[in-house]
Amino acid sequence: MQAAQRVLSLIVLAGGALMNPFAAGAIDRGEVLDQMRRMRPADLTSLQTRPVANGTYTLGIFSISTDPADPALRRYKLWREYPNDLVIPTESANCSLDAPVRVKRDEQAIYVRRLNPGGLITEANREDHLVWWAACVPEQAGVDPATLPGKAKELGYSTLLVESTETLRLP
Repeated sequence: MQAAQRVLSLIVLAGGALMNPFAAGAIDRGEVLDQMRRMRPADLTSLQTRPVANGTYTLGIFSISTDPADPALRRYKLWREYPNDLVIPTESANCSLDAPVRVKRDEQAIYVRRLNPGGLITEANREDHLVWWAACVPEQAGVDPATLPGKAKELGYSTLLVESTETLRLP
């Protein structure tokens, strides 16, 4: 939590300096990104690293918490590190046996992704499963979800659920 607060403080500081570069001297965006990368949260678990144009993309998860009213619900933060940007969204997942779901959002919509743990993994659903497994079964974080049908069955998932996405447009 303190690491996330430090990252937020850096963002606010950088934003203020960019609006008024004479206030504290101009801050280079690259320097701010390097500082943020060095201050990764202590509980960050890397889920995926892959080459992209001009560098590397890293997807990680941290600050996973269970809802006190419903132990099947998880809230977490993702660490999306690009060569020239860092995005830290908050998302949630439902880990129940009958309704495994990942909920994410962007500026345009909220996406409710119904998943089939242990089912077919494609490029279209790979990230959803990587994140869901990390949030719901942390000891499987970073494991290729295509290798987890046996684990899913062991945990009680049918592996036969229909996957779908519901998009809720924001005004």
